[in-house]
Amino acid sequence: MILQIQRGLREDGFTVPMTKLCRWFDVPRRTVYYKPVKANPKVQDRFAVSIKQMIEAEPSFGYRTVASLLRFNKSTVQRVFQLMGWQVRKRAIGHRPRIEALPSVATTPNERWTTGLYRLWAGRDGWQTLALVIDCHTRELLGWQLSRSGRATTATAALERALIARFGSLGRVDRSFLLRSDNGLVFTSRAYTRIVRSYGLRQEFITPHCPQQNGMLERVIRTLKEQCVHRHRFETQQHASRVIGEWIRFYNTRRPHQALGMKTPAMASALAA
Repeated sequence: MILQIQRGLREDGFTVPMTKLCRWFDVPRRTVYYKPVKANPKVQDRFAVSIKQMIEAEPSFGYRTVASLLRFNKSTVQRVFQLMGWQVRKRAIGHRPRIEALPSVATTPNERWTTGLYRLWAGRDGWQTLALVIDCHTRELLGWQLSRSGRATTATAALERALIARFGSLGRVDRSFLLRSDNGLVFTSRAYTRIVRSYGLRQEFITPHCPQQNGMLERVIRTLKEQCVHRHRFETQQHASRVIGEWIRFYNTRRPHQALGMKTPAMASALAA
């Protein structure tokens, strides 16, 4: 401020020494002449090398996931991301009106499962349909099935694999729970609804054209696309099935989840047992 006043007086034809200006305004001269000297922040190689190797292998990983997998401090990894310009850009979020509905969450395992379908390209074998089944409490991807048909048999196979993975065998469950899905022809078909009832489950359907009500499954599908499907060019159904299976094992046993306190779904399931 003092320098601006001196410059303005000089433009008006008045030359006033800095000492006199400081005395008039009761400002120490060292405050006027002070120039902050701050060294450029440095990133230690032991952090940068490991972090760079991981994000080059998995470009969609955020700083929380990287910190958990490398066992580094979360704030340190976030700072390295900022200094090196490695942060993942977030999608722009605007105002979107939401309807009132129960979210796809649960307070205990086997309280609510969610299921859905996703189509992907498998090279020579053409379009394939992937059916997924998830426990809404542990986020564990319990069952999946990749098929060319995309009919009720595909969704049924994924459900039966989920039941075997959770309960050890197929049969009517001891305590009924909810199975959430959209209103697609597969999940509303007589064949599928009959199978669901035979295992003692109760179906619940989201409001038409409101996929946010099945947000947990939609988020898993987005993660699957970003971290697996979009990073490979599948040549056959067998190739796609092998790669997706490996990613699902990684998802369940190694990938930490912020919603689970940076635990893996397998860890959350073991703690809740």
